[in-house]
Amino acid sequence: MNRNLWLLALCQGLFLTNNVAFIAINGLVGFSLAPFGWMATLPVMAYVVGGALSTPLVARTQSRYGRRISFQLGLAVACASACLSAWAVLDKNFWALVAATVVAGYYSANGQLYRFAAAELVPAPQRERAVSMVLAGGLIGAIAGPNLAARSRTLLDVPFAGAYVVLAGVALLAMLLMAFIRFPTHVAAASGQSGGRPLSVIMRQPVFIVACASAALGYGVMNLLMAATPLAMQQCGLSFDDAAFVLEWHVIGMFAPGFFTGGWIKRFGTLPVMGVGVVLNLACIAIALSGVELHQFTIALFLLGVGWNFIFTGSTTLALGAYQPEEKDRAQAAINFCVFAVLAISSFASGVLVTTQGWALLNWGSLVPVVLTAVALVWLAGKLQTS
Repeated sequence: MNRNLWLLALCQGLFLTNNVAFIAINGLVGFSLAPFGWMATLPVMAYVVGGALSTPLVARTQSRYGRRISFQLGLAVACASACLSAWAVLDKNFWALVAATVVAGYYSANGQLYRFAAAELVPAPQRERAVSMVLAGGLIGAIAGPNLAARSRTLLDVPFAGAYVVLAGVALLAMLLMAFIRFPTHVAAASGQSGGRPLSVIMRQPVFIVACASAALGYGVMNLLMAATPLAMQQCGLSFDDAAFVLEWHVIGMFAPGFFTGGWIKRFGTLPVMGVGVVLNLACIAIALSGVELHQFTIALFLLGVGWNFIFTGSTTLALGAYQPEEKDRAQAAINFCVFAVLAISSFASGVLVTTQGWALLNWGSLVPVVLTAVALVWLAGKLQTS
């Protein structure tokens, strides 16, 4: 760990503070403002749709201006969108809230690149550990996000409006930290020249296919269950403080293993670690289907978080070997676009399913992306053995 990596890990933590708080409150605020109950998670969906729509723009900004300027622009958008969200809640304007979260997606598209930037701050043999350690910075979000949402929900007269105001302050703090990070010197590509292979060639590689698919599906199943959890717990008679407690342990599960995952990947290999993540996802679903008490929500979501960490860290490590430095902006944008596309579907589906079909059916449906991830890993393992 060097100073730049520590600062980037802190920025990752503040990024996750924003994300977790958004997940914790957007569904509930949406449910209170939406014309129909099944539209409750539209603000959550809008956040990831905004991220998907922003990935090409972010890729161009990164290519032209480099990491730090692009990341600072993302944080400025985060501050502005949080203020707009607060106004929408105070005005009880559901569609303004949806619009604000679409805009916030630009910040999310930038934040999703922190893990790739981490690999550029260390020598090549340490890339896995750098990615893992920066992701571990999300532990800040695990603690701060749910507690921020719970403690600031009554800060203003309208519930949760104050939480969005506090998130604007979180973005300003991250901007300050980002100003002190020294990224490798950026050389802008000449106009009309991208360098490297065409994106279509990069995307046809088996390693890239599995890295992209596992990142998208792993994030998708995690988001499907996490976004629905506050609504499901409310339906089961549990309080918002209980939901915040469950989300806190979920995000601890997502990022605490980051202190070790990079080392385990170096020791045991990327695909075995990702395979353990798939098994943990299956265990999460089994426990979630066993009942709806607080301890069952807590254990299930904790295992879901750990499984996500193994799959997502592994997929990022796989992706690093699928492109050359001059190809990174296009390749990373393609991966993140796929992730956001699946997140958009899972965000909308979580609200529809949990409000119309219930928590149990939602969990049965989440088996589909988990099984597809397992199939992709087995397929790549076979390809690597025969090559």
